[in-house]
Amino acid sequence: MSGLSGDRVTYPPLEVLKPVCEGVWIVDSGPIHVLGMPLPVRMTVIRFADGDLWLHSPTRFSDPLRRELEQLGRIGHLVGPNVAHWSFLPEWQRACPDAETWAAPALRERAQVKKARLRLDHDLGETVPDAWAGYIEQAVIPGGAGFHEVDFLHKPTRTLVLTDLVVNLEGEKLPRIMRGAARLAGVLAPHGKTPVYLRLIIRMRRQEAAAAASRLLDWAPERVIFSHGRWFERDGATALRRSLDWLLA
Repeated sequence: MSGLSGDRVTYPPLEVLKPVCEGVWIVDSGPIHVLGMPLPVRMTVIRFADGDLWLHSPTRFSDPLRRELEQLGRIGHLVGPNVAHWSFLPEWQRACPDAETWAAPALRERAQVKKARLRLDHDLGETVPDAWAGYIEQAVIPGGAGFHEVDFLHKPTRTLVLTDLVVNLEGEKLPRIMRGAARLAGVLAPHGKTPVYLRLIIRMRRQEAAAAASRLLDWAPERVIFSHGRWFERDGATALRRSLDWLLA
C-alpha cells in the first residue's frame, strides 16, 4: 500500500497482543484519520489478579484478537477514556456482552454517542471504582467544551496510561506532506506533546488541569503508554514532564 494511505504510520504487527511488562499488553491498530492526518492508534490491556481484563480505548474489533485476549482472561472492562475515544466500543460490546463499559465524564452527553445508542454502564471520575481499587489509580484532566480525559496508573508496574494528552508521531513514518503539520501541532517525535488544539481546550480549565497533571508526575511512572505514536518505554516521568511543560511551567 502507498505511504500516502497512512498505512506506514502504524506499528505492525497490528491487531495482536504485544507484552509490555507483567500484566500489561498493548494492541497497535490503525490508521485512523484526524483533521486529514493519518494516525496510529493503540489499545492498552491490563490483567487483574482475578484474571479479568481491562481494555483501555479498545481499537478495531476482530474475532482473532478477542480469542487471543480470552486466552489471558475474561474481558471484564471496556474503557472509553475521553470524549473522542469510543467509536469501537459498540463492536466490543456486542462481542463481549458481559463486559462493563466505563465512560469519561460527559461522554454520554455527546450527540454522536446518543445516536449510536452506546451503552455506558458507569461514569468515571476522580474516585477509583471498587472494580480496580488496589490495581489502578486515576486522575481526570479537564478542559473546556466538555472535554475530559481520564488517565490511569497501573500501580504494580508504574505504567501510566494516557489517551490524547501526549501524541508523539515519528516523522519518518508520516507522509512527507504531513510532517510540517505535525511539527506545528507540537506532536513530532521525539518531543511530542499535547496537540496544540487540545492545549487550547485544556487551558480553559488550566488550574484544575495543571493540578491533575502534577498528580501524574507525582506517580513517577516508569513508562507512559498513549494512543498515538511512539510511547515512552523508559524514563517515563522525565519524558512526561517534558511533554507537559506547556501546562506545568
